[in-house]
Amino acid sequence: MQKFLVLLFFVFTINTGFTQTQYEILKDYVDGGKILKGVISKDILASDTSFKWFSQNLKPFSGSKEIVAAFAKQKDSVQLVIFFGTWCEDSHTILPKLFSFLDAAGFPDDRVTLIGVDRNKKTISHVTDAFNIINVPTIMVMKEGKELGLIVEYGRYGMVEKELAEIVDKK
Repeated sequence: MQKFLVLLFFVFTINTGFTQTQYEILKDYVDGGKILKGVISKDILASDTSFKWFSQNLKPFSGSKEIVAAFAKQKDSVQLVIFFGTWCEDSHTILPKLFSFLDAAGFPDDRVTLIGVDRNKKTISHVTDAFNIINVPTIMVMKEGKELGLIVEYGRYGMVEKELAEIVDKK
């Protein structure tokens, strides 16, 4: 319970609008690219030319309309906290598809908190340690400060959107 209160405080603090940058820019020791560590926005991924993978993979959602509708029913009652790596190939594949799905469901961007991690799965303020994040992307579905469900990497089915709809539909 204490972990969830810490996360709730963290997410609330982030979304209330600090004027300072909430992330660090690191040089990737593997390929020399850029790694963002901390809280970032979808707009940063879309506009920074270092992350071409985001825009290139961001296509209109073409999956099941039933899954979109099921998730859309609960869109105003949940929040997503997503741990990911700007260096991570799974994140490169999953994040753009996830945002396409969220856009199709009318899910507001301000209900998504993106937390970038380095190659050691660490972030600012040791949030990954508090939640034992070992793989990225990890998507936490939250409601009223409590975790409803967790999707790690591609989830159980390889269809993150289906699992998201199931998580919010059950609760």
